Amino acid sequence: LLLGSDTGIGHALAKYLDNLGFVVFAGVLNKDGPGAEELRQTCSRRLSVLQLDITNATQVKEAYLKVSEKVQNTGLWGVVNNAGILGFPADGELLPMSTYRQCMEVNFFGAVEVSKIFLPLLRKSQGRLVNMSSMAGGIPLPRYAAYGASKAALSMFSGVMRQELSKWGIKVAAIHPSGFRTGIQGTSDLWHKQEKELMENLPADTRQAYGEDYLLGLKSYLLHMPAYCDADLSPVLSAILHALLAKRPHGLYTPGKGAYMPLCIFCCFPLWFYDFF
Repeated sequence: LLLGSDTGIGHALAKYLDNLGFVVFAGVLNKDGPGAEELRQTCSRRLSVLQLDITNATQVKEAYLKVSEKVQNTGLWGVVNNAGILGFPADGELLPMSTYRQCMEVNFFGAVEVSKIFLPLLRKSQGRLVNMSSMAGGIPLPRYAAYGASKAALSMFSGVMRQELSKWGIKVAAIHPSGFRTGIQGTSDLWHKQEKELMENLPADTRQAYGEDYLLGLKSYLLHMPAYCDADLSPVLSAILHALLAKRPHGLYTPGKGAYMPLCIFCCFPLWFYDFF
């Protein structure tokens, strides 16, 4: 079962696993959207597209019933919690509370609910739970307070579940990719709405403290972000495949250029040095 298969990593992973012969249940936010339609057109008949908004408890339960009906006593081998939102990247003081709540709702609570509901099927197969966290969920990165906090929560959940579920032979992995060019950067309508909300609700003294030039620069930062991201998703797909198939999968994967080094600096050096870096 893959979550967030409409675009980006989830979409590429659905095609990748289908091509390798897996039976894929691709959960999408919009079953009538272009991403879902493309999966139906390009993938084999083994792949099933499921309407699955992970913040909608009814849809999660309906997806569970559909999947359990198909797998029956065999169980489900893997759940990949990939659905996520980035939120408008801005300083933590500037972000409205709605952005914090939305990031937690999708990136953390949604993934937890899916995991809890599908665990009985993973227990049957002694399968795998793979959670798509982020580099920002393991180390502090400026302008990612809301996103990073939600992904850090997901990473901690993964670690605890890895310990607790081992007695049933279920293996749990967290993926912390560096910057990749995915559909998460392309949610322009949502970002425009969040930027508008941010700008309209700033107290006068906060606006003055940051300055108009800095505030206008946030949008520029957003537009240039894809240039710093890797278009080749294969390191992430390989990491997820290893987490699903390896006899002894890692608890943590850091695919992509630059994902491992900042983590090492954060863990091994004084905090002042990491902050300077």
